[in-house]
Amino acid sequence: MPGKVWTREEEEKLRALAEAGENVDVISAKLGRNRDAVLVKARRLNVRVVGVPLGHTTTSDLKLPPELPSPEEALKVLAAALQASKEKGLDKVEVERLKAVAQLARTYDALLDKYVGYRKIEEELIRLDQKYRELVEREKDRTKEQESSTQSPMSEPSP
Repeated sequence: MPGKVWTREEEEKLRALAEAGENVDVISAKLGRNRDAVLVKARRLNVRVVGVPLGHTTTSDLKLPPELPSPEEALKVLAAALQASKEKGLDKVEVERLKAVAQLARTYDALLDKYVGYRKIEEELIRLDQKYRELVEREKDRTKEQESSTQSPMSEPSP
């Protein structure tokens, strides 16, 4: 069952509190909404809200790189994670972080392969589209030439 409908004023207050850097728990208390409702509404409004998962404050924000890392760079990250995992005395959080890095590297590899395949298909489609346009232009020119050669000049009647 859906919850209480959000008013425009509540949405604006959510935006303002999020922009001020308030975490989701503070925002939910100020709006009289539960945490999940605030998170869902923030996602729908495309508003970034700082969360408080597992007792830790998170301020991470993904910054998109201007270029995709090469497969070699991704492998270097994976190799670094593997090397770090050999260290003795790693705490549970660090081990989990290294596992996540390794999983992300494998995922990146799989997605990069698909991306490269899609780019090749896109390039081929662009090439074929250009070839099609050239053929259409040639056909138009050929049709015009045929029309002009079949049209005979009008002869004047003889007296």
